[in-house]
Amino acid sequence: MTGIRNAITALVAAALLMAGNAFAAANVQSLRGEVRAGSVQLAVKDRVTSGAVITTGTGAQVVLRFDDGQQVVLNENTVFRIVDFRYREAEAGGDRAIFDLLRGALRMISGAVVARNSGNFQLRIPQATIGIRGTDFMVALVNPAYTNVLNGAISVSNSGGTTVFGAGSFGSIGSASALPVAVSSSALPGAASSAFSSMGAAAGVTAGGMAAGAGPAGATAGASGVGTAVVIGVGVAVGAAAISNSSSTSHH
Repeated sequence: MTGIRNAITALVAAALLMAGNAFAAANVQSLRGEVRAGSVQLAVKDRVTSGAVITTGTGAQVVLRFDDGQQVVLNENTVFRIVDFRYREAEAGGDRAIFDLLRGALRMISGAVVARNSGNFQLRIPQATIGIRGTDFMVALVNPAYTNVLNGAISVSNSGGTTVFGAGSFGSIGSASALPVAVSSSALPGAASSAFSSMGAAAGVTAGGMAAGAGPAGATAGASGVGTAVVIGVGVAVGAAAISNSSSTSHH
């Protein structure tokens, strides 16, 4: 009987594991330095699933490629949580992509989840929640937080309101209650500039984003300039550059 119970327990555990991984998540596309999922050191081609907390050490960097084609670059000294990622090619209604950036800096190039329904995406940082529309953008948490949009547009929302930043713009989010504002590249602190430069040159990353309803974009977007904030309502601002876009762990 003990043997039968053990066999049943093993089958149930395997079924639960398969169910937990049913929506899958991402593969490690490239890395350098110490990169961990929980306490496990990652290697190229390793699998990370929903719920994983990815941590990078000093001098480290990792590129994750999600099942929908989304790419995420995590810079050094970063803590990133895959809160809830769900993607099945034939079931768009179940798409979900929710992430937490708890420390450090990242770059995101959107995939099919955003192309099919951008409302199913959230990147949560201590100061705000970021939504996107077919986008390639970067965030650095250096107190305050800074953003850099390479392609497409992002919306940054908190209790102070919502600001939309378009391609070529930089933003600053001072706190969870301060309206995000556009800034010039010269206003970026050295830590943010360094992180943006490093992630912009990350190996193996496909530049550009995915426009809504379109396939992967091949163009490389520039990162210079600054979006002008235009107030369109109480506590709501839109970067001028974005307005034209609004219509359009287990080892293997």
